[in-house]
Amino acid sequence: MTNQAPYPIGTPGVPWGPAEVAAWLSRQARQRSYEAEVLTVIERLRPRFDVVQYGQLDYAPDSYPLLAIRSRGWREELPCVLVTGGVHGYETSGVHGALRFAERHADEYAGKVNLLIAPCVSPWAYERIHRWNAQAIDPNRSFREDSPAAESAALMRLVEPFRERILVHVDLHETTDTDESEFRPALAARDGVPFVPGEIPDGFYLVGDTANPQPAFQQAVIAAVAEVTHIAPADAHGEIIGSPVVAPGVINYALRPLGLCAGITDAPYKTTTEVYPDSPRATAEQCNQAQAAAVRAAIGFALAHS
Repeated sequence: MTNQAPYPIGTPGVPWGPAEVAAWLSRQARQRSYEAEVLTVIERLRPRFDVVQYGQLDYAPDSYPLLAIRSRGWREELPCVLVTGGVHGYETSGVHGALRFAERHADEYAGKVNLLIAPCVSPWAYERIHRWNAQAIDPNRSFREDSPAAESAALMRLVEPFRERILVHVDLHETTDTDESEFRPALAARDGVPFVPGEIPDGFYLVGDTANPQPAFQQAVIAAVAEVTHIAPADAHGEIIGSPVVAPGVINYALRPLGLCAGITDAPYKTTTEVYPDSPRATAEQCNQAQAAAVRAAIGFALAHS
């Protein structure tokens, strides 16, 4: 049982309908600028990379171009690496970690791999520091055929021509204190189910694929990130966010059945990063560094073992 007050929208035990979604939407306010903080960085990269618009996200009165950064001199014989960030818009280092990797490290892989980087999959949610899109849909449960989320559908269309050639996919995320204070209570209210409190892990961890876990790959990424920030320990049950810890800092999910972004390709090497930006032991800069370090370690391992 929990003494937490009911979520302020909806009736406990009753899934939301259009009125509740509209009430939730009316509470969402722009808190930062996708144009100023993301698009300007991408524009700086145009002299070095190809920038492609792979969709337009329209939530009236707002509209957002969906942009990806692509290797200049793309070569069909090279393996492809996919980096995604901002699937959950509130997970800031996912976005800025992807941009940091593009700005500071992507040139290292010229002639070795084709890079495709989608740094901010959910710009509406980025501006509002939220997990969902404007329709109260979680894009990271929506990577499936006939997706209800425009963000997810657009990314799948972008990736489809290269899907079978992708060697590595790193999807950059965060686990934050607001997961427990706002987003999980909102999810329970939206779905008309009881909210069961959980525990937020203090540190970085990875989510591998139950169907193809690649433990050596995951541990190589963990080892690289450990040089930048601390790794989340298991809780008293030997778990992280309710899943068994299979190696230090690693849990596994059924990525594709759950409709998660990291499951959109058949890449043999795939992982979802989770940084904890609210830790007193980590700064925003460390979080961005950790995300970039994870991408670099993932590519390095895959190239060495392919």
